[in-house]
Parts: sequence; C-alpha cells; structure tokens
Amino acid sequence: MTQTIGEALVRRLEAQGVDTVFGIPGVHTVELYRGLAASPIRHVTPRHEQGAGFMADGYARASGRPGVALVITGPGLTNTLTPMAQARADSVPMLVISGVNVLSSLGRGLGHLHELPDQSALAATVALDSARVTTADGLAGAVDRAFARMAEGRPGPTHIEVPLDVAGQAHDAPMPPPSAPQQPTEATDRIAAAADRLRRAARPVILVGGGAAAATGDLRRLAERLDAPVVLTTNARGHLHGHSLVIPASPSLAPVRHLIEAADCVLAIGTELGQTDYDMEFTGCLPRFPGLVRMDICREQLARHPADLTLHSAAAPGVAALLAELENHEARGQSGAERARDIRERAFASLTAEQQAQLALLNAARDALPNALMVGDSTQLIYAGNLYYDHDRPGGWFNAATGYGALGYGIPAAIGAALACPDAPVLCITGDGGAQFVLPELMTAADENLPVIFLIWNNHGYGEIAVSMEGAGIEVVGCDPTPPDFALVAASCGMPYALCAETPDALAEALRRAADTRGPSMIEIRTAKMTRKTEPSP
Repeated sequence: MTQTIGEALVRRLEAQGVDTVFGIPGVHTVELYRGLAASPIRHVTPRHEQGAGFMADGYARASGRPGVALVITGPGLTNTLTPMAQARADSVPMLVISGVNVLSSLGRGLGHLHELPDQSALAATVALDSARVTTADGLAGAVDRAFARMAEGRPGPTHIEVPLDVAGQAHDAPMPPPSAPQQPTEATDRIAAAADRLRRAARPVILVGGGAAAATGDLRRLAERLDAPVVLTTNARGHLHGHSLVIPASPSLAPVRHLIEAADCVLAIGTELGQTDYDMEFTGCLPRFPGLVRMDICREQLARHPADLTLHSAAAPGVAALLAELENHEARGQSGAERARDIRERAFASLTAEQQAQLALLNAARDALPNALMVGDSTQLIYAGNLYYDHDRPGGWFNAATGYGALGYGIPAAIGAALACPDAPVLCITGDGGAQFVLPELMTAADENLPVIFLIWNNHGYGEIAVSMEGAGIEVVGCDPTPPDFALVAASCGMPYALCAETPDALAEALRRAADTRGPSMIEIRTAKMTRKTEPSP
C-alpha cells in the first residue's frame, strides 16, 4: 500500500539515524504516529510537552545526536518553547515536530481547536528554522534541512509542522538517502597565522566551551604542546580531567579572570564568551582577552565579540589543523602546569566554606559513580559545581543553570540522557523547588525502568532568591513553597528512597547502594534553610 506523509516522516527520521522520540499523542498528531508502531524508533511518553523537550535536550547532550520531540499543535508547541529556548542558548541540537490545523484555516482566526495566529512564526522566534510540510515532495527536504542546520553550523532547535489535512495524504515521492553534513573548516593560511601567534606566546591560555565536545583528545594534545592552562566553561567540564593543565573553574571567578587578562595570547574554542560563564555576578564587564584567537562553528557568533584573529571552523578539524601546524613547537615561558595549579588553588580558596563543602559532596558523588552523566537543575549543589568542579567524563556535566536558565530541567533531561547512554550511570541533581516543576516526569523514568538516581537537594524553598531579595532591600515574598514529602513521592512512583546525611561519606554510600538497584531511585538530602535576616511567620 502507498504510505502516508506521516509514515514517510517516520521513515525519514530513521534514515537520519533517529532511534528515540519523545512525545504525547493527540488528535492533531495521530497521523504522524501511524508509522511508529512498525518502526524501530523508540517512543517515550513524558507527562508534559515541556518534559518532552527537556528529554530531547538531555538525549542530545549525552549522545551528540539531535533529540526529537513530537507534540500537538497549539499548547503542545507552546509548552515546548521553553526547552527550545534552553537548547538555543546552549547550542543543543533538537528537532520539534508538531501538528498544525488544516491549511485552509491557518492565520484566519476561525476558532479551531489549538489554534494560534501563526504557529510557525512563533516557533521561529527560538528555532534556527521553522518549516511547514504542505506536499509529499517537500517532506524529505524539510527534514534534511533541519538536520543540516543542526550539524553544519552552531547547533540549536529546529521545528517542522505538518497540517492535519496533509499528514494523512499519500506519499509516493522519491526520497534519496540524506547527504552527509559539511562542517566548516578554516583556510590553511589563517590556521597558520593562528599557530604563529600561539608559537610566539609566552603566557598562552586556552578557553574551552561546549562547542569543543568532539575535540577531547586533540584538545589535550594541543594544551600539552603549548604548555597552556585550559579554562573550562560549565558545558566543557570533563575535558582533561585531573590533568595538570586543567582549570575546571568558572572564568567569572577573580583568580581565573586574572589568569586570562595576564595572558599574551588567548585561544577560545567553541565558547560564546557569554555573561553566564564569564560574568556570573552580572557586573556588565567581561574579562579582557589579550591577543584573542577565536575558533567557532558559527560565523555570526564570531562577529559578536571582537578578536585579533577568527577561525570559522568546527572544533574537531580546527584543533587538529592547529596541532599539525604546531607539530615541532616547543613551549617557552613560565610553566603552564605551575600557572594552572596556582589558579586552581586560588579559585578554590575564593569560594565560601559552604560552597567548598558542597564541592566535597560532588567529588564524593563522582568517585562513587565513575564516568557518570551528572544532569542538574538550578540548585545550590549545581551552582557550586558550575563555579568549580572537575568531572571525569567529557560532556558528562550539564545543567540549565547557565544560558537560558530554565527551572525544571534536571529530571526530564536526566531521563533523556539515560536513554541516550544506557550503559552510563546517570545522576540527576535537583532542588526541591525545581523538582516540583516536573515531578510527574518521575513516572516516565518508572515506565521506562531507567536506572536514574534522582538526588533531591531539599533546602525548603527558594533560598538563593530569598537571600537575593534581602540583599536588595526587598521584603521576601513567595520564596517559601512547602516541599512535598519526597519519601511518599518516591513510593507513589514505585522507586526506592533513602534519606541521606549531608556528608561526603554518607552520600557516597547511598549512591553505591542506589546504583545496585534496578530502575530509578531517589535520595534526599535535607539541608538547613539558607540564613535569612527574617523568617516567614508560621
């Protein structure tokens, strides 16, 4: 029998290597589901379309392949806009496929179910591209363009919509195999010019962002060849774990900023030099970047921050080309390892005692769960780790506390990561506040029997916000939502639960026990409320 456009869409996703989609079926997407039952693609059902988007995000970060969400028109798409915005801010490849009302009704305001004035235009405010499939001939091109946009330039979310009266139409158009994406590589003379600047530097520093994920081995070799300290942004943690040249600390910390500003050549690879990495205190002042050489896959991004020399290249081929140019280079000047050690010590000393204690917990968790994916929400443990934490898996530390900063990210993103990497331990770190945004998604982990450990950092409210309000001289309002009984939440989801003391040894033991169980589990750490000048009335 002739396949429908909905069935052909599933086949095209298969051709693009998709093995998992996250979605909630509805009357506006039933025809898009027609081909899924017979497909090897795994369908995972979240409890909310926002969860579908965050699961796709976590899947993409853990696997390096685009995550795919399948949602209904109208509220399904608008519920997914927050995850799309997070993915746009953090350069995460995500394809959102939605239904839309019948072609003849679009833009006419006829009061149809789930109607929006212009759904595609709304999606385009955060998506790299938003396309509408109106004929069988246009399907393969729309899908292939979406995947090309995510692979050939700076990654991010894309959107395809299929009208109700189009999805069920016959599809007999030819669909040749997708072409391989072509990533940019810089011209040889510019690579040579960059290598010459680095060769002459006595105090080089390398800044590494999330865009360098595919260049791990060559990054280490380049750093060693240049004898250059390597500063890792939040989304780059895990590169050069334990290496003498690594500085797994935020470039917002004063000692790290001093290192950068004292350099005579700064090589920035795959980092947007944005505020949430380089100016966490929101002073409005980024560090100076002397002799800046910038490598990035996105030409527009290169134009947003002036540099002495720009290299329009994906990280992996660009770093490999630099290595080749520097093949016989011998570093000179002050020892890079000594400079890195000094900054590590000073950066750690600049943290508060409370933050240092929280880092001890993270280090204990890392050692108890080697090579784990640690997926986080905006909560105190994550804030501390984003300031200073050396993870042992490249790309294995990620959260939504930078960039767009969407709360409720951790639980669904950890589910997506577990599906992408079934052999890796997955630890979700979320606060009591962030968890309450998405508690129903715990049932998705239960349905899929995923061995995710959900660590709830329960400080009984929005402590960081309360302290910020007091610091601004504002009476605290709205920062004391009562958390649920997480033991009962875990029981309702059929998962083991443990209450853990706030010590490294206790956490390590609780994690080892949880790792020995099948399926998801929950650990709760109940901390004291953050110190407040005034407490709310009982």
